[in-house]
Amino acid sequence: MADGRLRVVVAMSGGVDSSVAAALLVDAGHDVIGVSMQLYDASGGDGRFGTCCTIDDLHDARRVAHTLGIPHYIVNLERRFEAVVVANFVQEYAAGRTPIPCAHCNSELKFSTLVDQALGFNADRLATGHYARVTRDVSGSWHLFRGCDEGKDQAYFLFALTQAQLERAMFPVGGMPKDEVRRIALARGLRVADKPDSQEICFVPDGDYAAVVDRKLPADRSGLIVDSQGRVVGAHDGVHHFTIGQRKGLGISAAEPLYVVKLDAGRKLVQVGPKAALDRPGLTASRVNWVAGTPPAGEIAVEVQIRSRHAASPARVRAIGPDRMAVEFDVPQCAVTPGQAAVVFRGDEVLGGGWID
Repeated sequence: MADGRLRVVVAMSGGVDSSVAAALLVDAGHDVIGVSMQLYDASGGDGRFGTCCTIDDLHDARRVAHTLGIPHYIVNLERRFEAVVVANFVQEYAAGRTPIPCAHCNSELKFSTLVDQALGFNADRLATGHYARVTRDVSGSWHLFRGCDEGKDQAYFLFALTQAQLERAMFPVGGMPKDEVRRIALARGLRVADKPDSQEICFVPDGDYAAVVDRKLPADRSGLIVDSQGRVVGAHDGVHHFTIGQRKGLGISAAEPLYVVKLDAGRKLVQVGPKAALDRPGLTASRVNWVAGTPPAGEIAVEVQIRSRHAASPARVRAIGPDRMAVEFDVPQCAVTPGQAAVVFRGDEVLGGGWID
């Protein structure tokens, strides 16, 4: 807009973070439009969604929009969510990998789809409640950084964002601690001020990932559990019941603690071994996105985070083609898990990332 005001679409989940993001933009004088994603049949569906992305969340988002005096729209993304996020989740687990549906949802659904929605509203930006920060340098390139609240930082889940998406992105709460966000919500009279954060995947409300796979791909997936020498030590109902590094629920007894060290979906084998067998000196990753738009030249010294709750570890990274990378850790890392994201940081800046092979 000519007066410096922006028209901003805010992705409103019904939680306190996106609600405060909208409030901050309204207070800054911007023209704000709230948009929420309907990801499943809110009239009933299969009843298997959890405490986020529910019909109650849509109602919360609408009430917040009313309090703020902004328009609010609901975008039906049921089919796309099923095709992009749920189907990937099921296929990855069935293949013996451990997916991160929230990362796929952010990059392949929320930003790709809602940026288009924002353009449809003639909006300049798309804002979310993520704890992350985006800046632009003097050359015009966009950079993605961790949120200021270390305990709530979500930059790990945003590694797949492109320059075009970052150009449109705003993270109004990314520079704040969570307690300040809740204080603002309370001061603005938002009913979600004390709403607890969701700790679960929306379509796996009870944490039973395997049950989702069984419902979507019913088949006999039983097989054997073997040790490092290939000796049979047990049986299982499917590799999708296991993840790398898992110790509990193996159903076998041994003189020393055993952990899942490898999953072979093709042969229906779960391999177990001692904890030391989980250490890996490096990894390769595919479908790599470099935030700058191009891979780095040669080998670079960085920190790599291999799980959302994992501290980034010093490593050397080199591109091996346009969308693959090789990572060599300074110190071997435990339980490097296929299907998880390996995200490359330099300090607080996200350089890129990909999916662990």
